[in-house]
Amino acid sequence: MRVSILASGSKGNAAFIEMDGQRFLVDAGIGVRRLKKNLESLAAPLDSLDAVLITHEHSDHVQGLAALLRACPLPVYSRPGTLRALSRRAGMPSDCLRPLHDGLEFGGVQVTAFALSHDAADPVGYTIRGSRQCTVATDLGFVTGAVQSALEGADALVLEANHDPALLRQGSYPWPLQQRILGNRGHLANSEAAWALARMRKRPAKVFLAHLSAENNRPELAGDTVRGILHDQGIPLSDMEIALARQDEIVGL
Repeated sequence: MRVSILASGSKGNAAFIEMDGQRFLVDAGIGVRRLKKNLESLAAPLDSLDAVLITHEHSDHVQGLAALLRACPLPVYSRPGTLRALSRRAGMPSDCLRPLHDGLEFGGVQVTAFALSHDAADPVGYTIRGSRQCTVATDLGFVTGAVQSALEGADALVLEANHDPALLRQGSYPWPLQQRILGNRGHLANSEAAWALARMRKRPAKVFLAHLSAENNRPELAGDTVRGILHDQGIPLSDMEIALARQDEIVGL
């Protein structure tokens, strides 16, 4: 298994996941030139990908998708509502856009989507399961029971730690935007990410804290908050590596 976060944050999101020889791109929220360069640095050119998995239609997750499909017409999977909501759908080959209902199988690797609470058409996270398991859950306002269940079994977990509520309230964002972020269909706070990890029966060996706000969070604050809560709950950190996904650099295992 290889997991590499190519970009994470409000300016663009993309992750490369390889499982048992199958290669997936989760979201295409960065430019195609940067995407190609980053993938080539991982010895994974565009035409080696088996599928693109889209979590939802917000621009920071799909702004590079149309150019990507012009460069390499890969199959793109997401919920039907998400595919209908794509703002640049007219410029995308229709045969590339494939609705995802229950799950998919690629060479023995299972891809399962699970619903998230976010202000998009039909947002999802993904579980990619083969000999090991990687789960991606970002852009969610809170962790439902179904999401908590979906996190179980992950060997590698990409989990949102978007903001610190105190920084958000003291910052420059207008009140309606603050309320959106703090709401049940907004984004997950650092402490909420920590509690989701604490509730897991078997915690992952690797956790990527992702989608950190550039204004309402700080990498060291996100990491310290999550580690502090886990420590206070008596959860040993020696068997769990916590990495901070970045906007402008590749972070992987």
